[in-house]
Amino acid sequence: MKACTTGPSLPVAVRRRLGRVARDSGRRLPAPGCPGRKVKGTAAAAAEAVTRFCRRIRDLSRSARIRKLRRRLIIESRRHNQGDAERTVTDLGEFAVIERAVQGRIQPPSTLIGPGDDAALVRAADGRVAVSADMLVEGRHFRLDWSTPEQVGRKAVAQNGADIAAMGARPTAFLVSMGCPPATPVSVATGISDGIGLAAEAIGAGVVGGDLVQSGQVVVSVTVLGDLEGRAPVLRSGARVGDVVAVAGRLGRSAAGLSLLLAGGATADDIEPECAALIDAHRVPQPPYRAGVAAALAGARAMTDISDGLIADLGHVAQASGARIRIERARIVPDPALAVAAGRLGADPWGWILTGGEDHALAATFPPDAMLPAGWSVIGAVVEGPGDVVVDGTAWTTSGGWQSFGTG
Repeated sequence: MKACTTGPSLPVAVRRRLGRVARDSGRRLPAPGCPGRKVKGTAAAAAEAVTRFCRRIRDLSRSARIRKLRRRLIIESRRHNQGDAERTVTDLGEFAVIERAVQGRIQPPSTLIGPGDDAALVRAADGRVAVSADMLVEGRHFRLDWSTPEQVGRKAVAQNGADIAAMGARPTAFLVSMGCPPATPVSVATGISDGIGLAAEAIGAGVVGGDLVQSGQVVVSVTVLGDLEGRAPVLRSGARVGDVVAVAGRLGRSAAGLSLLLAGGATADDIEPECAALIDAHRVPQPPYRAGVAAALAGARAMTDISDGLIADLGHVAQASGARIRIERARIVPDPALAVAAGRLGADPWGWILTGGEDHALAATFPPDAMLPAGWSVIGAVVEGPGDVVVDGTAWTTSGGWQSFGTG
């Protein structure tokens, strides 16, 4: 019989699944979309349902690819536009800069009204919205001689989105306000905006509004909204004696990258690939967003993102929960790149792992009988105590982590 070529072809995995359905029903499946080969019962219904589903997915994927390609072309054209590097935000004006920043922006289905009106309108499916805000200040949180504007924007999304993930929610929308000196090149303002937009789109969120004002240095303020999707929020205060303590994501990479940058690693000709990767981890952290939702579904009792350092952030959980958290270093597997950086700098990698900030990994406590989701590994336990953190039996203060006011 001549093979039927009408209708969409299905992925091999789907065809195999349908073949199993056909065998179970004792019938042979038709090729999707083939007229003249009729099959009754479960197999026919399954074939038709999957055919419709695949057509819909292809239509959506094609549309999404076109939108993403259009957005990427806009961004690439900016990168090669020498005029934007020479013109300042004062030359172009506030509204023209904002118009460029939102050009080609992709919005998720949860955005009902995006940029361009007096306010955005975002769908809140279960009537609750998780909200968090953070700021990045030039010279304090980033340096434009170390990072590209796009990397700064991506970092802003990472540090805000991780807060939402730590509540067991999914980031859905970002509001971005930026302050710039009058002489700031247009390419810096639009580059930061592009980084924010691309990073938000990558996790299924949108940028729904913001503002641009004059300031003494570049400042980026981000507010993020998140959807709990019907789940209870996971708080810092939920840890219970007997819980296991686990982490998702890699520890110490951002702090090691910062140490390398401070030592001139960004311009070193002999920089090792491992060290270059650590520098990138500092410039653009990669939070395990999905791990937050997975932890909530697995019954996590307390959770936080590691922005100020493992000990400092677990210290917040211990204090809020009124219990001691015991960490065992033997359970932590250091990233191999840390040993390379430590050898280059003559440093102890455990300082980065335990007290380094801005990894934006996640730490959580789970009931002892919980099935931990993929990507989570146990590093300790919650025990009776005064609300502090103990590492291998030694009490640590939380002052070793990052603090905005102080030398920590």
